[in-house]
Amino acid sequence: MSVEQIALEIHYATLVRAAPEPVYDAFATSQGLDGWFTTGARIDARPGGDIHFRWFEWGAERMTAEEPGKVVEARRPERLVFEWHPAGPDHPTTVELDFEPDEEGTIIRLREFGYRDTAADRRALMECAVGWGEALTCWKFFVEHELRY
Repeated sequence: MSVEQIALEIHYATLVRAAPEPVYDAFATSQGLDGWFTTGARIDARPGGDIHFRWFEWGAERMTAEEPGKVVEARRPERLVFEWHPAGPDHPTTVELDFEPDEEGTIIRLREFGYRDTAADRRALMECAVGWGEALTCWKFFVEHELRY
């Protein structure tokens, strides 16, 4: 018996007042990720490369966790796509990050999809929807103002 995917997706967009290259690099490099989001992240930003998020005492809950994934597509500074497993190791979701030049900087457009109709996936969908909103805000402030978490 297969579990169907649910049609719900996560979508966010935010304007970062910086050129696409530093906006992209703040997510697509280990040093960039560790500046605002992770502790000890690793990313090989090329198709088939590994991405490994590591959080240590992150946020108000002081969460410590690790999340591996695979880079699906990487075109600096336009697009980064990766798969990861927020609901558990048996099924990935896909995160698409598009970096659109704008007269005021760069618009980041995020889309995450591929959640299944299970309790674990629905819970992960809600947690990631909240988390991506927080992450994009931190990302924006890091690039624009060099503010670190």
